[in-house]
Amino acid sequence: MEDDLIPRRDFLQMTTSFGMLMLAQSLLPSYAWGEAASNAKVGVEPINNIDLTIGRVPLLLNGRKGSAVAMNGTVPGPAIRLREGQEAVIRVKNNLAEPTSVHWHGLILPQPMDGVPGVSFAGIMPGETFTYRFPVVQSGTYWCHSHSGGQEQQGLYAPLIIEPKKGESISADRDYIVMLSDWSFLEPMILLSKLKKRSGYFNYQRRTIGDFARDLKTHGFSPTLAERLQWMKMRMDPTDILDVTGEEYTYLMNGNSPEMNWTGLFKKGERVRLRFINAGAMTIFDVRVPGLKMTVVQADGQNVQPVSVDEFRFGPGETYDVIVEPSVDRAYAVFAESMDRSGYAIGSLSPKQGMKASVPERRQRPVRSMQDMGMSMAGMKMDAKDKMEMPGMDMSKGHEMPGMLMKNNKVSAIPGREPVRHGPDNHGPENSSTPEETKSRLHEPGTGLENNGRKVLVYTDLKSPTENPDLRTPGREIELHLTGNMERFMWSINGKKYSEDPEPILFHYAERVRLTLVNDSMMEHPMHLHGMFMDLENGSGSYLPRKHTVIVKPAERLSLAITADALGDWAFHCHMMFHMEAGMFRVVRVAKKESEVKS
Repeated sequence: MEDDLIPRRDFLQMTTSFGMLMLAQSLLPSYAWGEAASNAKVGVEPINNIDLTIGRVPLLLNGRKGSAVAMNGTVPGPAIRLREGQEAVIRVKNNLAEPTSVHWHGLILPQPMDGVPGVSFAGIMPGETFTYRFPVVQSGTYWCHSHSGGQEQQGLYAPLIIEPKKGESISADRDYIVMLSDWSFLEPMILLSKLKKRSGYFNYQRRTIGDFARDLKTHGFSPTLAERLQWMKMRMDPTDILDVTGEEYTYLMNGNSPEMNWTGLFKKGERVRLRFINAGAMTIFDVRVPGLKMTVVQADGQNVQPVSVDEFRFGPGETYDVIVEPSVDRAYAVFAESMDRSGYAIGSLSPKQGMKASVPERRQRPVRSMQDMGMSMAGMKMDAKDKMEMPGMDMSKGHEMPGMLMKNNKVSAIPGREPVRHGPDNHGPENSSTPEETKSRLHEPGTGLENNGRKVLVYTDLKSPTENPDLRTPGREIELHLTGNMERFMWSINGKKYSEDPEPILFHYAERVRLTLVNDSMMEHPMHLHGMFMDLENGSGSYLPRKHTVIVKPAERLSLAITADALGDWAFHCHMMFHMEAGMFRVVRVAKKESEVKS
């Protein structure tokens, strides 16, 4: 009998662990619990009259204690469900000791309701309640988050699901939200200050002598040495993939760490809809469900013609809805790897509660190529002294290479498919490097996903199921360069931070305008436009996909056709939170022409 007793010390450890587990789970919304998720079939009845409270809560994650900014007491916030065709009335009370805000990411609404302090409203002061009131004119998978003081990084985000007025056209037996995010116990501004002091602060995956030896064996002495010298001259690191890595971040799935195992249930043969939302502050995720094909049916809340893939990449702000059809009674991993492979979020699709999928085989971290720097590899040659020569680029100034200006740009069916050479210019003192050439990379899966034996979703796969509502040819083009100094962690547009160039980018009301983005940096930038959708010019003719956020790859130029039908000032920025905070932000002003105003 005595052998069955639990020693007092073990009992205390067990009860303490149980209490910590309950504290951790108490911060999770209902859709994050396996038991609740098992009942998720298509969704619950939407409510268009909602009360939300924002406040600080203690957070416990993997045994560590911290403080989070929560919505209605949970991280992530509760699933907000609306119905198209109704009016949404959402009252947000601020219980913080600091201002806050809620931005309805991807929603088309009146400008004062957009939720960006200093652009669309003043913010929600401590103790105040702000009422968001807007017509719901769309359907699909969206989300909301704070636009104040780094609160998004601290937990203030939530899924937003809008039911179609005419009923759901995407058939599914089960319907799950899969919200991905990145958590740090450090305050956001402390993270930013560390990056300002040393941009590679969180990069523990730099190349080693062993990598050099392997490259010598694979590529030979001269090419390997020349490649290393070029990176040294540019003072850049080819392993600089993400600014904040898994060394600092814990990657979450519906608020669950990898150890906690979020679980969605299925019965063999069912169609399971997974609504993936990237709520990460600084993380690009690569998502797959090993053993299952994913049929992409929606991008950024907009239906697309179904496309079957094994994997997709998406950046902060983007959403993808996919259908999977498990055919075997086993646990499948829902696996989201950070782009740099430094960590992952994981959950399970299982036929019964308690079954946990194993972690898929981890992949090696990717390395940037000279193509990512916009180098024309075909033009490179080695001289007798093993020195790499690059036509059109002066490397004698180290990383302060001359800037480049597009000339004679011509837009084809897929703009920029042919490389565009640069001419002399510089886009401001903060632009440390510019590519020799830029081109469309819409058809490329991205760094680390090339030739991996899987079908990876690329932007040229996306196609609207119906003709675009505005088929006019854009009447004019605005070209913006995404620029930065990676060594100093300074990010900008056209070489200037927002504080240095606050003048709005002017759209004329009702015009059809082409916005061409040129990435002169070595990092991906998920660019997000508030208030309007952007038609991605990917070669799909009159069936261009409509997106609110697009990843612009290094040395890429892409074009977006926009109908300027939303009067007022709207934020336009990189959705990498610290890139935005460091200056990659602008205001787009949609205004009537002076002649129209006078008339």
